[in-house]
Amino acid sequence: MLDWGGLNDAWLAVSNALAVELRSTGFYLQVAIIAAGIAGAALTAGILSRWANPVSWAMGWPAPIRLLLRALVNNAPLIVFVALVAAGRAILQTYDPNQTTLLLSVATNLVGAWAVIHVLASFIRNPFVVRLVALTAWIIAALSILGLLEATANALDALAVQLGGFRLSLLLVTKVTVLLVFALWLAGTAGAFVETQLRQSKDLTPSIQVLIGKVVRLALITAAILVVLGSAGIDLTALAWFSGAVGVGLGFGLQKVVSNIVSGIILLADKSVKPGDIISVGSRFGLVRDMGTRYISVLARDGREVLIPNEDLVTHQVINWSYSKDEVRLDLKFSVDPANNPHKVRQAALDAIKTVPRVFLKIPPACHFVGLDSRSMDFLMRFWIADPEAGVTNVRGVAFLALWDAFQREGISFPSPIQDMRLRGTAQFAVDEHEQQPRRESVPEPMPD
Repeated sequence: MLDWGGLNDAWLAVSNALAVELRSTGFYLQVAIIAAGIAGAALTAGILSRWANPVSWAMGWPAPIRLLLRALVNNAPLIVFVALVAAGRAILQTYDPNQTTLLLSVATNLVGAWAVIHVLASFIRNPFVVRLVALTAWIIAALSILGLLEATANALDALAVQLGGFRLSLLLVTKVTVLLVFALWLAGTAGAFVETQLRQSKDLTPSIQVLIGKVVRLALITAAILVVLGSAGIDLTALAWFSGAVGVGLGFGLQKVVSNIVSGIILLADKSVKPGDIISVGSRFGLVRDMGTRYISVLARDGREVLIPNEDLVTHQVINWSYSKDEVRLDLKFSVDPANNPHKVRQAALDAIKTVPRVFLKIPPACHFVGLDSRSMDFLMRFWIADPEAGVTNVRGVAFLALWDAFQREGISFPSPIQDMRLRGTAQFAVDEHEQQPRRESVPEPMPD
């Protein structure tokens, strides 16, 4: 049977104090002062919503100062309420020193704690974490103000189960949860700061920047978890069964996850793929936008982001268009009519390809005569570009248009799909007596070899 006596006694003391306040004549004065504080807060909120613009005020200021100013403006009605109620309480005690002001004290402390917590929590960027931290901190502050914190902690500690030599209570779970959320947020913020500083470094390659950032973030998160568990009094050796269960889980169901994580570390270490590269994996082509611990994000030409598991990049063939350099060679195949002069065709094609804006002319383009038969002459145009991230298909289209325009100017014709049939010999016609229709008979002559 759990002992709730301490919590019941605390609630009883608070209830008795409120009952005394309700029977006193000063209670209604305190209610009036609180109502005046609420009116003043509402008036302040209306004025600020109409005239205050903290964004324009703090334009160009450092980010922490802008956040602080915005938080103060947003919580100004609460601050005005606390100031008005505190002033009313001081005036009331001045005229009647024996007058109890418990209600005013509780109101100012609760609202003041809420305002201070919200101002401090405004430096947290994650809205969910802001709400969680603010609500948790205010509940703790409210229990402390009402004198119920110790009794509530004892009641939560009484709700416990014994797991071998380890005692798990609701109070311990609450402490660990709150501390763990705060520690993970702090570790994430520190990791993001380190990654930002690494991206500004000119001496490190993009892959090394990502690798160091991921390792630092993982180390900070691990350290945060261990520190929270240690500070909560949890014996880390008691978690040996958990590590064993994780090992079994890795052996049966998490092979792909671990494989992707290890593959991601390998990719970051050997620099075969790095942010900013242009790659092709199977039918996927695009720009490597981000590299995570489990997948990479490839921005395709149509604007979609393709998430490719790291394991696919390690176990499958990957075409890295910008692995060691940005220059990429492209091939264009085209055919012309065999009646054209091949020297003229080749020169016209070279002159046309040099007019395409994205062609990298530091490496001269080349046009090769690669095929000849009775129907067409085949050519292969090779040229280089230095910006594959801008697309490959589009530059091919511009190059074909340039070839078409040049051939039209030079009078170069393309192969015709129409085939000529030539008959040699004497044509004889016979007239059918019934149909009176001419019939042509062809007597072919042998062709000379």
